[in-house]
Formats: sequence, structure tokens, C-alpha cells
Amino acid sequence: MSNIIIDSKHEPPGLRGEGFFATKLSDVIGLARKNSLWPLPFATSCCGIEFMATMAANYDLGRFGSERMSFSPRQADLLMVMGTISKKLAPVLRQVYEQMAEPRWVLCMGACASSGGIFDTYSVLQGIDRIIPVDVYIPGCPPRPEQVLDGLLRIQELAQNESFSRRDKPAYKELMRDYGIGDEIN
Repeated sequence: MSNIIIDSKHEPPGLRGEGFFATKLSDVIGLARKNSLWPLPFATSCCGIEFMATMAANYDLGRFGSERMSFSPRQADLLMVMGTISKKLAPVLRQVYEQMAEPRWVLCMGACASSGGIFDTYSVLQGIDRIIPVDVYIPGCPPRPEQVLDGLLRIQELAQNESFSRRDKPAYKELMRDYGIGDEIN
């Protein structure tokens, strides 16, 4: 039994001894959050096709613990917004975000979702950060699958290092109040 070699590359820092491993609960939960994100793809145009390429065998998003796509906001913790968002679609996107449980993260993919892209018109939302907070932006028109993987790795860093009391912090409550999201507004 003592001849078993355990790869400690991916475990959190802690105390180890014969037959036990001790660490902080927050580190273990952070590690679990990092490696089990459930993305909700909100794709409206060509960035969605690049996301599909990222899910395919060549890039395999499943390697990073995000293989299970969730098409229900109540079962997702990562909202991936890809493509052009019209002002008519903005309330739907906001409702999807509000239906997600905490902790939740938002990844904004492509020039259209980030800034309206080439569509500087009255009908296109000039960046989703006008209606919901964004954690990670992926530039490009459309971004390459490698960029999508890099964005996901940055979200994983946020998920791993985030404290349990994120919702209770005054800065977070102020951010939600600025966006008009939460119980204080209703």
C-alpha cells in the first residue's frame, strides 16, 4: 500500500503525511469550481462557430472540465456571450444572467459582444458590459479557438481564487446596484 505514487501536481497546497492530506476548505472548493465549470453558450453569430471548433476534437474544451454544456441558466455558472447582441435581445441576455446562481462568471467573446464590432448602429448593443458585468473579454473577429481556451483558463483562475463571501462584499453589492441587479432594486 505504501508503494502507491500520487501525482501532487494538481492538488492544493497543504500538509501531507502517511495516509492523510490536510488543506483549507476554500482551496478544495476553489479547485473543484475551477475544474467543473458548466458553460452556457449564448451564441448569436460567427463567434458561435469558433466556439464549436473549440469544442471539437482538435482543441477539446472537455480537457479543462467544461465539457458539459448547460442550456439552462439555473444549471450554469459560466455565461459565454458570443456574437452580435441587438438591443431587442439585451433584456433576454440580462434575464439569463439574473437566473444564474452565484457564483457566476461572464466571458465575452468577440468584437461584437465586446463593443458592437463593425455594427455601429442604433439597433446593436455597443458592448454587453452595458447591461451585465463581464469578467473576461476575448478580442477578435472572430477569435481563434486558442484565444477561447486562454479566456477559459482565465475564468478558471477567477473561479479557483474567489472567496466564499463574494456576494457579501460591499464592492460586489455596489457593482450589482450599478447594473440594477439584485434585491435592492426590486
